Formats: sequence, structure tokens, C-alpha cells
Amino acid sequence: MIPDYQTLMLPVLRLASEGETRVADVAERIADDLRLTQEERDELLPSGRQRLLHNRIHWAKFYMSKAGLIASPARGRFVASLKGKALLATGPARIDVTLLLKEAEFQEFYRNAGNRAEDGITPETKTVTSDADNLTPEEQIDAAHAALKAELRGELLERILTNSPAFFEQLIVDLLVAMGYGGTHKNAAAQLGRSGDGGVDGIINEDRLGLDRIYVQAKRYAPANQVGRPDVNGFVGSLVGLGASKGVFVTTSTFSQPAREFVKHLSQRVILIDGRELAELMIEHDVGVRGYRTVEFKRLDEDFFAEE
Repeated sequence: MIPDYQTLMLPVLRLASEGETRVADVAERIADDLRLTQEERDELLPSGRQRLLHNRIHWAKFYMSKAGLIASPARGRFVASLKGKALLATGPARIDVTLLLKEAEFQEFYRNAGNRAEDGITPETKTVTSDADNLTPEEQIDAAHAALKAELRGELLERILTNSPAFFEQLIVDLLVAMGYGGTHKNAAAQLGRSGDGGVDGIINEDRLGLDRIYVQAKRYAPANQVGRPDVNGFVGSLVGLGASKGVFVTTSTFSQPAREFVKHLSQRVILIDGRELAELMIEHDVGVRGYRTVEFKRLDEDFFAEE
């Protein structure tokens, strides 16, 4: 498990005290010391743009530089300052934000950064008590985004259940069209929601020409009403009777494990979409949701400042 950025401050400063180094080099040393697996070494931030370990080392280095413990003599390189080496000489058991706040320059930075450093703060009154304090700013953004997304998933499923079955069937059409199936709403689906359809709620073209079709079953169930293997087996039987090879079973609840295991070994291709995945797809393809706020974050352009 990769430590949080505050836990990494002390080992990063120790390695920086040995001489000029880089984040990549420090990451390798720390990964070796912690015996991290290759999977842990390669783990990325949710954005997929940077390795998690590198990101946390970067923030550990950044915060210590604001406290005057780290200096940057050249682009992409850093080293422990005299103040940083003096701190190491005291044998600290840990370096964290609480300790850094003993430095006046870091207090000023921390206050200006808006990290809950209120006017009149003193090192004695500042304590790190929340798990959020161990997250880097980027991780806090990712965590907030994940929380908002989870709340939105719940709201979507609640609203679907308060609407009619016909609304749910139309929602599935809207979603499949948004995902690129069927071409247009006019020719996308047929027989959706009709009775006497042989156990199939709908048929949708896989392509605009209708060369292949996907058969759809939609069950608007409450969260506690799980879809079991018999329901899925009945749907598969309908596909066999229709000579169909592809089907999608969508529910607002969940599928039992036997139901999921059952579809893994079929000659037909049957996809099970539960409530969580349904909500995820709706969010991804802007069905039933709309954007209301866009925030752009900028990084320093190192190439701009590079002199030949």
C-alpha cells in the first residue's frame, strides 16, 4: 500500500539530504524500501495522468519546499536545504503538516492556500485529525468528485423508480441511442414494451442499417428485489426461440451471483447491466443529466521556462 504524502515527507527529505535527486529516482528508492509490487508502483491517479506514488512524493516535496526544507537547484531536481538537514539532525519520528506549521513561512503559505489555516493559528492549536488531511489536493478533488458522482447515481435510480415502466423503457432507448446503437430514435427500437413479445421487452438495431439486432429485457425493480438466475434463464430462452445471439438485460436493482455466473458460459452474448452500471452509463452519455459547472486546473509549463 502506498503511504499518504505526509508519511512520505520524512523518507523524501532523508533521500534529498544525500544530494540532488529527482522524483522518479526517489520513487524507485522508496518503492524498493517499502517492497511495493509492480502493480502498486504503476498505480495511477483516477485521472490516469500520473503515477500515484510520484504524485504523493511531488506533494511531499512541494510542501517541504514551502517550509524551507527543500531547495530546487535545477529544473526537475531537488535537494535538502541546510534547514532541512538541521531538522533531520534532531531525529524526528515523523514530518507532517503539523510540524511544518512551526515555520512562519509555511504558515503564511498554508493560510493563503486556504487549507483551513485560520487567522491566529498557532502550531500548538493545529492538529491533523481528518483523513482528508492526508490526501493531496488532487486526491481531495478526486474524492469530492467521486462522492458527488455516487450521490448522483443514487438520485438517478430513485427518480427512475418514481416514474412509470413506459418511461423506463424509453430511457433504455435513449441510452442505447446515445451509446451509438440504432442510429436515430425513429428507427432505433421496435416492439419496446409490447406485450406478447416472447419474453423480450425490445429489439434495437446494433447498426444503422439493421444488419444485426440486440434484444433487450428491462426490469424496473426496487433495490431489494434482486434479479435471479430464473429471470435471466427465461430471457435466454426467449433469445433461443427467436434465433437471436445477442441480448442486454437491464435492471435498476442487482443480479445474483448465480445469474452472473450463468451468462458467462452461454453461446449467446448476454450483457447484464445492474442499477449502478445503468446510472454510470447515463452519466457518461449525458442521459437524464446535464453539466452545470466546469472547472479547469492549470499546471506549470516546464517547456516554456526551458532555456536552450
